[in-house]
Amino acid sequence: MPSDAVLYQAAALCLTYPDDDLYARLPLLREAAPPLREFTDHAAVTPRPELAEHYVRVFDSGDRHSLRLSRWYDEGDRRDGMSPARLTDLYRRHGLEFTGEELPDFLPSVLEFAARTGDTGPLTGHRAGLERLRIRLTGHGTPYAAVLNAVCATLPTVCTDP
Repeated sequence: MPSDAVLYQAAALCLTYPDDDLYARLPLLREAAPPLREFTDHAAVTPRPELAEHYVRVFDSGDRHSLRLSRWYDEGDRRDGMSPARLTDLYRRHGLEFTGEELPDFLPSVLEFAARTGDTGPLTGHRAGLERLRIRLTGHGTPYAAVLNAVCATLPTVCTDP
């Protein structure tokens, strides 16, 4: 079983726009992170333009499946989640400067941060939102749901009120 750090790094790659780099790494991702095999096997047999079109339909079509963690706040978990500004400050405290084109609350960025530092606080703090995203992706029938399933399986379960 891979360490969570390997899984988080692999999941970050799987949740970014599918490019030549992803396709080149699919065999490595498949072997290094077995919980992601459902997705990596699907990606390996799906032509890149088709997977890219699917990615855009799923993730770039409004907030329904947003990879921005701040999108998933609600009244109950806002205090646990971290705003983009707080995430940027956390990255800096760990010696990482956020310079990417994506925002600091972009799920692949948060996964990469957890992989590099071992700090899963941002993932745990957004656990309820990740679960809502996982459920929506599953209901949508996208192979990206398998990536969220694997990530959520590494985190504490969501506490619900009786």
